[in-house]
Amino acid sequence: MSDQVQSRIAHIVGDNDVVLFMKGTPLFPQCGFSSRAIAILENLGVDYETVDVLQDQEVRQGIKAFSDWPTIPQLYVKGEFVGGSDIMMEMYEAGELHQMLAEKGVARAG
Repeated sequence: MSDQVQSRIAHIVGDNDVVLFMKGTPLFPQCGFSSRAIAILENLGVDYETVDVLQDQEVRQGIKAFSDWPTIPQLYVKGEFVGGSDIMMEMYEAGELHQMLAEKGVARAG
């Protein structure tokens, strides 16, 4: 794993309050898990960035090493790894994801 890729990922995670590494784009998710993750973020009404790992093989492999998490999508909030779509769904249904975003001061989409 190149340091350059890890540095790029760290930059993306650090520069965005909410970032989702996913397969596809918000309009055209390429897997059900990515689609579910986008639906959750849309329902929460926050601004977020996405990175399509299908467009960049280095990032696709690099993000797994970066988080030590084997699957995609991966959600980061204020630089902190949250988890994949299953964890997002559990946290969303329990109200924990909304609470976390509020506690970390993530702005609502305007």
